[in-house]
Amino acid sequence: KRIQFTPDTMPSDIIGFSVYDKNTGKLTYKYGAVITNLLLADEINRTSSKTQSALLEAMEEKKVTVEGKTYLLPDPFIVLATQNPAGSAGTVMLPNSQLDRFMIKISMGYPDLQSQVEILTDRHLSDPLDKIKPQVTREQLRALISQAGTVMMEREVYEYAARLAEATRNHEMSDLGVSPRGTLALCRMAKARAFALGRDYVTPDDIQNVFKDVCSHRIILSSKARLNEYTADQMLDEILHTVEAPAAKEIKTVKDM
Repeated sequence: KRIQFTPDTMPSDIIGFSVYDKNTGKLTYKYGAVITNLLLADEINRTSSKTQSALLEAMEEKKVTVEGKTYLLPDPFIVLATQNPAGSAGTVMLPNSQLDRFMIKISMGYPDLQSQVEILTDRHLSDPLDKIKPQVTREQLRALISQAGTVMMEREVYEYAARLAEATRNHEMSDLGVSPRGTLALCRMAKARAFALGRDYVTPDDIQNVFKDVCSHRIILSSKARLNEYTADQMLDEILHTVEAPAAKEIKTVKDM
């Protein structure tokens, strides 16, 4: 499902609400848009912080509570959100607790010239979206998620992830570093990358590859950093170069064990 966030979007539009049923004389729960497998929160920063916060319980605990009653969300449950560029009129910054619940943040930017030409030609006579076909079923996706979770990660690699996260908290240009929730997300993304590459174990390279995508939106830079136009990505690059990764010989594979 898709929600187009606007300044007048209400929390009840997301999590649902109860209405009086004159036939039964009882309140009946009307599902909100959050009762779905994949929720697209379009332009999420155009709505108020109060409305944004309606997703906090859903994204962390996979459930919603309406008028004291809890409803479990479908499995799997995924939130995909888009934002207007920072500083646009009529936008509201996402609270840190909200940002921390998003596993990764990527910036698509503008397509290159060749890609723009392909976009124009593809849409000359038809819409490519009409040709999209399902690539995986819900059951297959759940199985893949479960398999990715079983990928092995040695203690040395866990310690490496923790040291990287701690370095973001101690950096002189940081007012707020990566939280324990963010470190968990870093490990899960590293496992997913290893699984996608056909491995049943995580290497330091997996951690390094996903580090910036997982952590950049979780960092609040100091005023000194902002004045010097210093970015979170620059800080994360520094940390990757200064925090020593465990040696390859220390990493045991499942076969070695």
